[in-house]
Amino acid sequence: MSAAETPAGPGIPDARTGPGAPEVIRIGGWSRLSTCDWPGRLVTTVFCQGCPWRCGYCHNPGLLPARAPAAVGWDEVLGHLARRTGLLDAIVFSGGEPLLQRGLPRAVREARALGLEIGLHTGGAFPRRLARLLDAGLVDWVGFDVKAPPSRYERVTGVGHAAAAAERGLRLLLASGVPHQLRTTVDPAHLDPAALADLDDWLAGLGAGATLRQEMRPQAAAGRT
Repeated sequence: MSAAETPAGPGIPDARTGPGAPEVIRIGGWSRLSTCDWPGRLVTTVFCQGCPWRCGYCHNPGLLPARAPAAVGWDEVLGHLARRTGLLDAIVFSGGEPLLQRGLPRAVREARALGLEIGLHTGGAFPRRLARLLDAGLVDWVGFDVKAPPSRYERVTGVGHAAAAAERGLRLLLASGVPHQLRTTVDPAHLDPAALADLDDWLAGLGAGATLRQEMRPQAAAGRT
């Protein structure tokens, strides 16, 4: 694994669903029904535990620690989906950073076997893992969080090499042709008008359109140190 793909802090261990049984992915939260996590789709969303980045405005800080206990097992989610075949369009793997989960490809295949489309929310922290999913045709849509122009990435994420990983992941996504949405959370402390202009210029150079801008949630700012 390259430096750009090395998570900040300990890697995620195998979670457990029973004595001696490794869990496929570690889930910190689950939204059984959502209309906002993939535009135009009725989905269920699992929020994977753990993220290598430490964005100050994160609205899911409880998902940051990779070793936190799972809130629900993947087997339970899968069983729920199997009983509702035909009622949902898709499943979205969100986070946290779902690409941190080494068992994600297996979980994706198991969900796809139920006839579900696959959505992925990512910041691109693990481009090699993203490439494997894209190359295997396992992802139908990606919501890619573009944090900042490259010069501001470390400031926003709190992690060195984040910009290199994100740019590589974004290039892979754009080259894949997989439908996607690029989004940016605007924290005025880090993204002033000049930085947003730099962001647009950088994306244009990559052949990407502008990101969907969303304002930082006030409660996230209140918790920032």
